[in-house]
Amino acid sequence: MTLLRHISFLKVVLLYTLTAFGGPQGHLGMMLKTFVNKRRYISEEELYEYNSFCQLLPGASSTQVLTLIGYKRGGIVLAVLTLIIWILPACILMGALSFLLTYFTDKNLTESLFRFIQPMAIGFLLYAAIKAFSVSVKNVITQVIMLLSMIVTYLLFKTPWVFPLLIIGGGIATNFSSKRIPDRENIKPRQIRWTNIWLFVVIFIIAGILSETARKQDWPNRKAYNLFENFYRFGSFVFGGGDVLLPMMLDQYVARPVAPKIIVKNPNAIKIDKTDLLTGYGMVRAIPGPVFSVASFAGGMALQKEGYRMQLLGCVLGSIAIFLPSALLVLFFFPVWQYLKKFVVVYRALEGINAVVVGVMWAATLYLLHGIPLKDFNSTSIVSLLVIAGTFLLLRYTRLPAPLIVLSCLFFGWIF
Repeated sequence: MTLLRHISFLKVVLLYTLTAFGGPQGHLGMMLKTFVNKRRYISEEELYEYNSFCQLLPGASSTQVLTLIGYKRGGIVLAVLTLIIWILPACILMGALSFLLTYFTDKNLTESLFRFIQPMAIGFLLYAAIKAFSVSVKNVITQVIMLLSMIVTYLLFKTPWVFPLLIIGGGIATNFSSKRIPDRENIKPRQIRWTNIWLFVVIFIIAGILSETARKQDWPNRKAYNLFENFYRFGSFVFGGGDVLLPMMLDQYVARPVAPKIIVKNPNAIKIDKTDLLTGYGMVRAIPGPVFSVASFAGGMALQKEGYRMQLLGCVLGSIAIFLPSALLVLFFFPVWQYLKKFVVVYRALEGINAVVVGVMWAATLYLLHGIPLKDFNSTSIVSLLVIAGTFLLLRYTRLPAPLIVLSCLFFGWIF
């Protein structure tokens, strides 16, 4: 009965899931529109705090933020259901792509249909960045932190450790202030539940042991064990989102299998054609949902030569292994974070962390502008800029639902 009162929330999550195009850069803006401005499920401050906190953790940050929204509404059970609804459509689509890749010989229709999705994502991100600026950047120190974060992130956008290092630096910088000290009288010791973190560690160790044993003893279907370990490791260590996941997959499945030492040590290593991997990575940007769902595609491609049943298993293993670490980590650390942030040091750090996140959002906006051909200015460039401006203005000054904006951009891409 308790779950029934959350049906309306889960319906909103599903609708958001089916229309959340544009990758993580656009997801925050759509969350702001869907869960804050329209539904009032959480406040702006809570959303930005969730986003700041998730930037400290490895894994899929937009997935973790959405999981926390579910956690805030209804605890662990609703958080898990929110996570499943969020990842399932994208994983199914990307898994199906691994089966149907040979039929994707003509990409003209796909490219036309999704040509204005990236400009739309920039519009969403611009909207979120301006809203976040008004909430989080209110004095000189936060302005300096934001500008430095923007510059460093823009120059080192695909460097995995830049995000956590900037967040730590921003938190340290605002701790030199003597202001914004909360009342500490109500802080009470809180018992930490260690189940999730121990489960995370145990799975990590068991996956590693089974993968290595399967390789050395050449077990039947050993690649399934290797695949789970690979993606669980990726999900445990990737900072910076899908743009960092791709280089790791290219190294693991394209470069390493042809290295002389690996050929001798592991001649049956999992291999994925570079073109196939890049095709999947491009397609995941054109569907709604998390970019990490590319793991479903890569898992299917990794086991495609083992038969369709193993290929399907590869899709499932890739999906579970890439998202499981993110969920375990965020659901363990968030209650701890809620307790720690009441202390003076952590409370002061939040101001700097939020300023860093705003700088990262501005840097992402500038970085995405590279995808628009401004040098060779043509009609597509003009329409792309109009889409950016139109998306921002609709979000800022109207109550038009985000899904209608997405559908409009798809329609423009189809008819243009």
